[in-house]
Amino acid sequence: MRQIVLDTETTGLSAEGGDRIIELGCVELFARKLTGNNLHFYFNPERDSHEDALKVHGISNEFLRDKPKFAQLSDEILAYLSDAEIIIHNAAFDVSFLNKELERIGKKPFTHYVNGVVDTLVMAKEMFPGKRNSLDALCDRLEVDNSGRTLHGALLDAELLADVYINMTRGQEALMIDAGDASNDTQREIVTVDLRHYELPVLMANAQETTAHDDVLSQLDKSSGGKTIWRQSAGI
Repeated sequence: MRQIVLDTETTGLSAEGGDRIIELGCVELFARKLTGNNLHFYFNPERDSHEDALKVHGISNEFLRDKPKFAQLSDEILAYLSDAEIIIHNAAFDVSFLNKELERIGKKPFTHYVNGVVDTLVMAKEMFPGKRNSLDALCDRLEVDNSGRTLHGALLDAELLADVYINMTRGQEALMIDAGDASNDTQREIVTVDLRHYELPVLMANAQETTAHDDVLSQLDKSSGGKTIWRQSAGI
């Protein structure tokens, strides 16, 4: 299955209030493996970022002034995401911004172009109820190295989330492997062997092996203060 881990940075918190996407980062997984086929864009949002947003992502208004607008890259983005399962942390936030950007250019809502959306925040709340489930908290809990994350960045956060998602779903991977093995077993011919016609040899321990065995038992008996079951059963 092809999956895309996606993250955005924005000028603020309200897509309906006119805030815009300024960065999109996507990391591709195929069969749960990173492929390196990633996508990363900065956009000119045609407005300034709020002060609080600047403190989070650190992407200046001046840096974005010569970047392309979302509309100019929308076809390339949608082609890349087409029919993939999308993995997002706090999906409602990012999808609301993507929907608004698509609405502005007369396109259908985001979920029309993809094969479903997985919200890792919802997953984390189910797996770790009552705990902090921010991306940083999950990185710490699942031992994903986030030491390079001083500010939020869409591509870096998508890369971290990909590692977090793989760690969160390792149990599913094991189940998938087991299911695959079971299906192969049904295709194998089962051969039964009647062992009643065979006389199995009895191999006795030689003197050296017997001595070594007695030494081990003596050491166990000594460490237990003479309370080993075999000594008691033998009446020694």
